[in-house]
Amino acid sequence: MENKLDVLYEDNSIIVVRKPQNVPSQEDSSGDKDMLTMVKEYVKEKYNKAGNVYIGLVHRLDRPTGGVMVFARNSKSASRLTEQFESHEAQKTYYAVTSGVPREKKAKLTHYLKKDEKTNTVTIVPALTTGAKKAELEYEVLEEKNGFALVRINLFTGRSHQIRVQMKSIGTPVFGDMKYGGADARKGLLNLFACQLVFSHPISKEKMRFIVYPPENENNWKLFNVEKYLLVR
Repeated sequence: MENKLDVLYEDNSIIVVRKPQNVPSQEDSSGDKDMLTMVKEYVKEKYNKAGNVYIGLVHRLDRPTGGVMVFARNSKSASRLTEQFESHEAQKTYYAVTSGVPREKKAKLTHYLKKDEKTNTVTIVPALTTGAKKAELEYEVLEEKNGFALVRINLFTGRSHQIRVQMKSIGTPVFGDMKYGGADARKGLLNLFACQLVFSHPISKEKMRFIVYPPENENNWKLFNVEKYLLVR
């Protein structure tokens, strides 16, 4: 785990950071250092804050997924940012490398998912199953190479493990996914990254866009020029 916080932007209302892979967004049962705690510690030390520091967690990334995250520095900003994520005004764009190439080059996937909290796994279930939650995403294949695909993914819902489960359902699991990859799993970092985040500043209303890149030398990211696709959007 990286202990040094990678800050992309900060002001009195928000702080935007790059979340490393395999770091929890917030405290969990593992007891490992999490992003929310790291941001609090960073603000407390940098600004010499006494007592507890307020940092609002307004969205999450799954532990194995890296990428850009925004945190609120006051309750007003937290409320406004939360509204943006709930209404999908705030947009996260993910990039993934899949084992195998999806048959359809661009498609919308809709499933119903249910999470088993004891095993921390998610399965696709019938719509009327108790506890089932609707999950929707849209993907587009950008490149193919050596039996792998670079895929851009936009979520319409934010379910736990959603991308990993839904991409597995069409026979193309995310590369490096030891939980859902099955025979196609490869040991190493999960090739799934939240590369772009767009939202309106909670106070100034200015449109803000942040881009981070996946670890280009890790696993199969190196097969593709992700930067090319991020810069044209």
